[in-house]
Amino acid sequence: MATIAPSRRVRRTPFSDGVEAAGVKGYTVYNHMLLPTIFRSIEEDYHHLKSAVQVWDVSCERQVELRGPDAGRLMQMLTPRDLRAMLPGMCYYVPLVDGTGGMLNDPVALMLSDDRYWLSIADSDLMFWIKGLAHALHLDVIVDEPDVSPLAIQGPQADELAARIFGDSVKELRFFRYGYFNFQGQMMLVARSGYSKQGGFEVYVEGAHKGMPLWNALMEAGKDLDVHAGGPNLIERIEGGLLSYGNDMTIDNTPHECGLGRFCSTQTAIGCVGRDALLRVAKEGPVKQIRAFSIDGDLPPCDRLWQITDNGKVIGQITSAAKSPDFNTNVAIGMVRMTHWNEGARVQIQTHDGPRSATVHEKFWI
Repeated sequence: MATIAPSRRVRRTPFSDGVEAAGVKGYTVYNHMLLPTIFRSIEEDYHHLKSAVQVWDVSCERQVELRGPDAGRLMQMLTPRDLRAMLPGMCYYVPLVDGTGGMLNDPVALMLSDDRYWLSIADSDLMFWIKGLAHALHLDVIVDEPDVSPLAIQGPQADELAARIFGDSVKELRFFRYGYFNFQGQMMLVARSGYSKQGGFEVYVEGAHKGMPLWNALMEAGKDLDVHAGGPNLIERIEGGLLSYGNDMTIDNTPHECGLGRFCSTQTAIGCVGRDALLRVAKEGPVKQIRAFSIDGDLPPCDRLWQITDNGKVIGQITSAAKSPDFNTNVAIGMVRMTHWNEGARVQIQTHDGPRSATVHEKFWI
């Protein structure tokens, strides 16, 4: 099996020692960092995530920090979501767009104060775009990457495990809210969020040296909860319709094509650089959009784009697919033209192992 060659271009994380001790079997590279993907197997990790609790090294969700008098102005320039109601303690899911309305990233934004924000980004060199805007417009703001490494606690037992480390009050956190909680005499930012539909928390660990003490404490405290190391699970994220930037959407797609129109307040998000383009999109409506698919038959690994066709005509593409044990079908995410995006539409998927029949769904499974 091929391995990832060590290099300073591919960074280890504050939790890499724990990940390796837990028997990691696979990585991908994400934001120039190692992201663990498999520990036992994709299917075993999937079943465990849905039944117990996992600790995920998601340090690769790098933070882009905006701080200074113009931080709020710059934040609104980046996204068509209206941020005027955002307050410290809140997390917002924010599609970020360029001047044409194309998706640049879809991070979670955390407002730390009136003049300080973190963007917990998906895989892209987003900081260069933000620095460029700040420099070109002579904004009074500093844009950089702080020493912050997220660690996720996900699964049905996540509340219990988090409470054993941070105290019972952590259970009171509302979805997409954060608070500061004590761990060994130090306050840590904990948000109720995460890249799964099983529920849980993300701990924003400030300072790499704090990583392994937290990792070890969680593993020790969760022994009777069957805690395991894990990571974002391909099957579970497809079932839940959790999109992956760079896979399911790119700069060639608008938020409306990605099903993210509800996060676009283009009438009121006046400062957004892509506002004019998105106003036109909102008025005319997208001609293609993200949908869920169930695919018949056995599937090869979906490591490339698969065309969606009808009577030989290309009408879209499948971007992510996997076999779902719980739903006893192959689940998939794809972008399809409006002529075929209604519930129950039958289409063909051109895999690299031959064609498969598929059904379009307007809703995902979980």
